Amino acid sequence: MNDTKKTETKKKTKAFDYNRWGYFFIAPFFIVFTIFSLIPLISTFANSLFENYRDGLQQIGPRFVGLANFVAVFKSDILRYIGNTFVIWMAGFIPQIVISLLLSVWFTSSELRIRAQQFFKTVIYMPNLIMASAFAMLFFTIFSDNGPANSILLRLGFTDETIRFLSSKNWTRGLVATMNFLMWYGNTTILLMAGIMGIDESIYEAAKIDGANPFQTFFKITMPMLMPIFIYVLITSLIGGIQMFDVPQILTNGEGNPNRTSMTLIMYLNKHLASKNYGMAGAVSVITFFITCVFSFSIYSMTMNKYKNMTGGRK
Repeated sequence: MNDTKKTETKKKTKAFDYNRWGYFFIAPFFIVFTIFSLIPLISTFANSLFENYRDGLQQIGPRFVGLANFVAVFKSDILRYIGNTFVIWMAGFIPQIVISLLLSVWFTSSELRIRAQQFFKTVIYMPNLIMASAFAMLFFTIFSDNGPANSILLRLGFTDETIRFLSSKNWTRGLVATMNFLMWYGNTTILLMAGIMGIDESIYEAAKIDGANPFQTFFKITMPMLMPIFIYVLITSLIGGIQMFDVPQILTNGEGNPNRTSMTLIMYLNKHLASKNYGMAGAVSVITFFITCVFSFSIYSMTMNKYKNMTGGRK
């Protein structure tokens, strides 16, 4: 009996020791998160409460000023830059989600059976692999005053004079939105395809037997069951839109031309970082953080409620 008890005790001890290995597996995530996310986040909140900038060679601060940086930020044109950011994001996201939904339905359709799907998937995803800075430089070259776009239009007779694309508010915003669309619609298509392929094929067969047309099938079956993936795409795209920086920064030489109509929120933040005004930069960062949280939570709540209503409360 004693030997049996000793054996059971050893087994329990051994099992307990093995359970401790779980902490070693999850430790790298928490270490990386703490060093590269949590500590910078806390320091950003702290910097937003201090006056800390350079005036020539003289360092001013850090000196605690409370919410003075936030007051100064809201007295600036930040609301205009927030508006610019959302206008450009929407101009790129709406065609992106429409085209991605259309392509994902086509590629997953058992009736169309499109050939060379792997080739087309690769082609539409390839722009996502190109660096945004390279994409922006390409468009900057093509649509400059003496670029290929103007040369082609002049030779074909579509215009009698050079079009200054980058001096027009609508053209500049449109080019930024187009680049964002081209870079991300492939990734969105792949995600939506994965969601559609997870829907049971028998549901579509039953709908077809009942006489449902393609539109009814899409809006009554595909979209309700695709909603969790759709919400994920919407929120991640929103976060990416708020963080829009590299494309408009390069295309407009960091000035948001013309007349700062293409200046985004993160470009405005970068202005303060470039001038080493860390207090104001911290305040803009905190405001950006709260804008992201509020919009993400609002969209998630609204779309999830709609999803629950579509599915009758079933998960």
